Amino acid sequence: MKRNDIIFAIICGLSVAWIAIDFFGKYGFIFLIILPILSIIGLWLADLIGKKYLFVHQAGKFVLVGSFADVIDIKVFQFLIIFAPFSLTIKAISFFVATLIKYWTNKHWAFEKPEKDGIKKEIVQFFGVALVGLALNVCSFYCAIEIIGSQFGISVNIWTELSIIFAALVAAVWNFCGYKFIVFKK
Repeated sequence: MKRNDIIFAIICGLSVAWIAIDFFGKYGFIFLIILPILSIIGLWLADLIGKKYLFVHQAGKFVLVGSFADVIDIKVFQFLIIFAPFSLTIKAISFFVATLIKYWTNKHWAFEKPEKDGIKKEIVQFFGVALVGLALNVCSFYCAIEIIGSQFGISVNIWTELSIIFAALVAAVWNFCGYKFIVFKK
């Protein structure tokens, strides 16, 4: 593993720990130690397996990029909701900001395609895949919040964060396949 891989894995682990603190309160601080270590171990395992199956190496990095961007998604959403009542527009904005981060990190780190040739086509393809991902993300989020609603005695705030994570996972499966086989194919 490269030094940059380790640094980004630590950053991803710390950012996810930031969300864990929201869920677990004062006990969430233990995740500031555990999650960076688990991120490094996970990436190391993906790197080992990726020597035989390249997509595993890319998927490991994609998961870290997605985790980091999902934290950005959640925190931008939480910030914007302060200024306006809940709306799907706010969710779409937070998703778009996270998608910009995903483009840069997936291009340069996960799929390692730094070439600048055909970048306009690549950006159009990326955002095309991302728009389908956005539709999946927002629809999944809407279903979790409006149709299913808070369950199991979970507070509305925590349910909202869990719904954002669920929506991101649904979109992530589509996005990985789209980025790997359409946008960043080699």
